Order: sequence, then structure tokens, then C-alpha cells
Amino acid sequence: MIDIHHHLLWGLDDGATSVETSLAMARMAAADGITHVVCSPHANAEYDYDPEGVAAQIAELQGLLDKEDIALKLGRGCDFHLSFDNIEQAQAEPARYSINGLGYLLVELPDYGLPTGLTEVFYQMQIAGMTPILTHPERNRTLQNDQSRLLEWLRGGLLIQVTAGSVVGRMGKRAEKMAHELLANHWVHFLATDAHNTGSRPPLMREAFDIVAKKYGPDYAHLLCNSNPLAAFMGKPMPSQLEPLNLYEEYKDQSWWQRFADRFK
Repeated sequence: MIDIHHHLLWGLDDGATSVETSLAMARMAAADGITHVVCSPHANAEYDYDPEGVAAQIAELQGLLDKEDIALKLGRGCDFHLSFDNIEQAQAEPARYSINGLGYLLVELPDYGLPTGLTEVFYQMQIAGMTPILTHPERNRTLQNDQSRLLEWLRGGLLIQVTAGSVVGRMGKRAEKMAHELLANHWVHFLATDAHNTGSRPPLMREAFDIVAKKYGPDYAHLLCNSNPLAAFMGKPMPSQLEPLNLYEEYKDQSWWQRFADRFK
């Protein structure tokens, strides 16, 4: 399995607090069957994101993992917050924040509320050559109350990542309920751990993989945990996806210009 959202690097944000914690998280992830990890520290007003420094720490940690025969391949990404400065810089330098500099970008919303103009922001990211991946929308209270806000973004090509812990009930009942509603509609493209430690936010995916395989089919579980995240890790096009449900029905009677105009609402 491939984990594209993981706060594995020590001392950069609210994730691992020491190199020993990073190594413990790596051992746990590898034992769970994870083979690739995108190290994704926060990029926000509280935590400055330095891609060169992140890359250097990844190289250091990869050397320690190899020395201990911990079979993980590390990549670089970030947990991208939608500040004005971040958006402006990402559009100017798409490789700066995206996974391995290859275009797929993890975009995090606040726990409460939604920034204005998100449809246009996602569209401009795509024009600049990025593929935005909305991280854990099932944990946003506004979206929990109104999932229809996702419709236009999904129709416009936005990808969705759900936290493995939400699938198994570790992130609360409301997050669990929404995660399974999104999965039932095939609106999810990635599962990831969003791991921060070995306790309350562990780097585990296997249990969520097994639940998805049992409830929604093994092909879907493989897409979410293997094929799709590998495409993001390698900067390749996404493979064929399962047909999403309840996404385009209200579009059937719209003309092409109405659908185009909807993108800018």
C-alpha cells in the first residue's frame, strides 16, 4: 500500500517529534504493509515549508531506514493550506508543493468552514498544471452538514483523499459516517493515514483497506490504496476509475454552456 499523506518527518510540524518517533512510525507503517510514504509536513502560517530542507531530511531518514532494513520508499509532499501566499506561490511554482514535484497537490481545509472561491482556486490550480487532492473532507464540519458542496469540485476534476482512521471509526462518528457515504458513491480516490504519531494518529491502512474491500469491493480498495496513490507518487495519469454514483444526474438536462458557467460560481 502507498500512503500519500503522512507527517513522518520530525520537528517540522505537529507530527513526529523526534527521529526516534519517525523511525517508530516507519516500522509500524512497514509492518502494516505500507511500501511508500509521502512525507507531507504542513505548509501554513504556523509552519514554514522549505522544500529543500524537507528533501534533505527525507534523504537522511531514507538512509536510516535502509540501514535498518525498513522497507519504505519515501517521497516529498506537503499538507497545503489555502492561504493567499501559498496559492500564489504554488501557481508560480507548481513543483514546489506537489508530491515529488510532479503535479499532484494535497490540499487541506480547516476543520470548520470553507474558504471562499474554492471552485475557482481548484480550477486555477489545474490551469497551472497541478491536480488538487482534497484531504479528509469527511472531517470538515461544514461538508459533513452539506456534502453537495463537493459536487461541482468533483465534476471539475478534484480528487478526494479520506483518512484511513475515519473509515475504521477512529476520527469520530460523523467522520466515519461521511467517509462511508463518500465511499459508497465512489467519490473517494485515495485512502491515506494522515499519521502524526504511533498512538492517537498511527500510520495504519490495512484495517481500512480490508473494510473497503469487504463493503465496496477489492478492486476499489486496490485503487484507493495502491493504483491511484502510485500514480500520484510517480506523477502519472490516474488509472480507470469506478463509475461515480449520484454525481452527474442533475447535469443531464443542462446545456454545455450552463455546465461551463457553473465552474465559476
